[in-house]
Amino acid sequence: MTAPKHIVHSFDDELKGLSQVVTRMGGLAETQLATAVEALTHRDTALAEQVVLGDAAIDALEEELAERAVRLLALRQPMATDLREVIAALKISSDVERIGDYAANVAKRVMTLNQIPPIPPANGVPRMTRLAQNMIKDTLDAYATRDAERAIDVWHRDAEVDEMYTGLFRELLTYMMEDPRNITPSTHLLFIAKNIERIGDHTTNIAETIHYLVTGRRMVGGRPKGDTTSFQVVEPMTNAGDGGKTKEP
Repeated sequence: MTAPKHIVHSFDDELKGLSQVVTRMGGLAETQLATAVEALTHRDTALAEQVVLGDAAIDALEEELAERAVRLLALRQPMATDLREVIAALKISSDVERIGDYAANVAKRVMTLNQIPPIPPANGVPRMTRLAQNMIKDTLDAYATRDAERAIDVWHRDAEVDEMYTGLFRELLTYMMEDPRNITPSTHLLFIAKNIERIGDHTTNIAETIHYLVTGRRMVGGRPKGDTTSFQVVEPMTNAGDGGKTKEP
């Protein structure tokens, strides 16, 4: 979609400025997530601390965008496509800010995990993160190009992140039941995985907003979801011949 040109060129500049702030926020959030997981992979506490401190930059950009949007609404009184541009920028910036918060939460958990021995399920988190990162990148590209079809593609891919989260959930529960010493690290990894799953949800929100921005229509139908952890039941089962090991039903 090509934005209309206005007689008052400063109006176009103001709308473009909103998009540029959103793009900057998205780039920072994407980097924050990548850095947080790198800190997990390399057990780098200093790197995790950088992520926590870096969240303030995203918050500051969100405040800047809100001020710009309010001023534009008051002075320009945009309508139709222009109004959708402003509304979309506000909604997307809110979701991006939450993505930044979740990345910082991951980093905080990493700082705690680095103080205890690692466990194998931690290896599954980077794979899940790469899926979320690709979703963020493609969503930002869809926003930059006003590509509704690409946004819809991202919308469908959220189920992949959910399914990977469900797999990690089951694996980590099993580790906790096999050895009580795994409870602490597994719990922190569960929270990390949940934060990444929520990042996928907010990225999906952004995709829906892009679709509305480009078409003027809300997406219809329920989201494709692959998170079944609310229905997971993993119970320890002890038989005489299994040495007391836990089993999944």
